[in-house]
Amino acid sequence: MPKSEPVLGIIPARYASSRFPGKPLVDLCGKPMIQRVWEQAMKARSLDLVAVATDDRRIAQVVASFGGLAVMTPSSCVSGTDRIAVAARKLGMKARGIVVNIQGDEPLLPPAMIDQLVGMFKRKGTLMATLQRPLGKGEYLDPNCVKVVTDKSGNALYFSRAAIPHRRDPADTLANVGLHVGLYAYQAAFLQKLAKLKPTPLERLEKLEQLRVLENGYSIAVGSSRGASVAVDTPADAAKVRRLIKRGA
Repeated sequence: MPKSEPVLGIIPARYASSRFPGKPLVDLCGKPMIQRVWEQAMKARSLDLVAVATDDRRIAQVVASFGGLAVMTPSSCVSGTDRIAVAARKLGMKARGIVVNIQGDEPLLPPAMIDQLVGMFKRKGTLMATLQRPLGKGEYLDPNCVKVVTDKSGNALYFSRAAIPHRRDPADTLANVGLHVGLYAYQAAFLQKLAKLKPTPLERLEKLEQLRVLENGYSIAVGSSRGASVAVDTPADAAKVRRLIKRGA
């Protein structure tokens, strides 16, 4: 990755949520969640600019109030990838540079994980990258935990909610598998191409958007990380994060 290559971090944020409406603005010990995510992203040394991509004026106003940059995107965007692709175009990152998709519901995301992800583009030919971490107790069998299996070069072979790879002998040690961490980075031009691809059969089956990349014959580089975060999907998750913040996490 050339040193002159700009790196943009984008945090997609929607107000509407079936499980947790208004989630980006939920208060986490005196700050809205979107601010805590933005502050963590701003600590990453590899990012030249951080922006929030949203379709809601309330979120945009809050972002402006703490000094962040908000980019308005259409409510018709069906995924976070579509939303960041629109925002990247608006910010002039259509043909060159790296775009990092930072999940808007992980207020404790370690900045070092963003830097690790961006560093993976030093490998020539990398179009898209993501991270994995070791599987914890019970996560292998949990369909809410997405597993990623990689090849010898560290590229993704498959992502699944199922327990993969299957062990015919329960005594065997799992190999080349980790828990997928939903943090992505793309070559800017590839992101625009990806946003134009139609949903694919395996993607629909597993409800995993990253499978669209593999089904279309592209590679996803997977880095191994020991870092961990806490996703806020429900009010109970928000309460857990508040406890962690109070403990100094």
